[in-house]
Amino acid sequence: MRHLFCLAVAVFAALGTSGSAQDAGLKSLQTGDDSRGWEAVGRLNLGERGFCTGALIADDLVLTAAHCLFDKETGARVETRDMKFLAGWRNGRAAAYRGVRQALAHPDYVYSGAENVERVRFDVALVQLDQPIRLPSIKPFATDDRPAKGDQVGVVSYAQDRAEAPSLQELCHVLGRQSGMLILSCDVDFGSSGAPVFSFRDGQARVVSVVSAKAEMEGAKVSLGTPLAEPIALLKAKLAETGPLSRPGNVRVLSGGNGGKFVKP
Repeated sequence: MRHLFCLAVAVFAALGTSGSAQDAGLKSLQTGDDSRGWEAVGRLNLGERGFCTGALIADDLVLTAAHCLFDKETGARVETRDMKFLAGWRNGRAAAYRGVRQALAHPDYVYSGAENVERVRFDVALVQLDQPIRLPSIKPFATDDRPAKGDQVGVVSYAQDRAEAPSLQELCHVLGRQSGMLILSCDVDFGSSGAPVFSFRDGQARVVSVVSAKAEMEGAKVSLGTPLAEPIALLKAKLAETGPLSRPGNVRVLSGGNGGKFVKP
């Protein structure tokens, strides 16, 4: 199952000149030296269904895309017992392996299986691991406010043709903001859903968005990202309210403020 939507984007605001001509290419992080500092990015395996990309933002919390929690073919929620986070996965080994205690999607995210650009702004999820990752080499990332149009960002992601090691695109750009989502020039593909988008303010990598979809804008390939500040605060509050699961194996189903519900299996 391929976890990344491909959308056609109608852009209503003038975005100005694309920064893609100045974007960096993808660099495969094949060695320990290459990967140093990026070990908190990992592959979120979804049983036999595929994988997404995720990033630690606390020692037991992985940030990813909400649509990763659903089977694209059936609309059923992926059971948490079938999820595994492989921190720093590279060439057959991970720096840490963890199961999943619970997974929460944004309460206003409604999975329908259709390619709907309107849901991108809610396409955020937090995955709580069954055990914290407390290793000196794996440092969770801080998060930051949404970037502005024209800002430089970077992405670390896995994808269907680079599933065994992450790739770093150290320089891509925010082309604009529309309908609560970010339009980015970053290079993504199936499997990159949930990949962290970084700002590098003050020399520190901070997560400012997650990859939701790849898209086309006036014939050019772009990616779509979800802003984080409000969704993360909301999801952390929901985690605090619900506490640990009484039994393993479920994705929590939350009703949204607009009355929407998650699709039930």
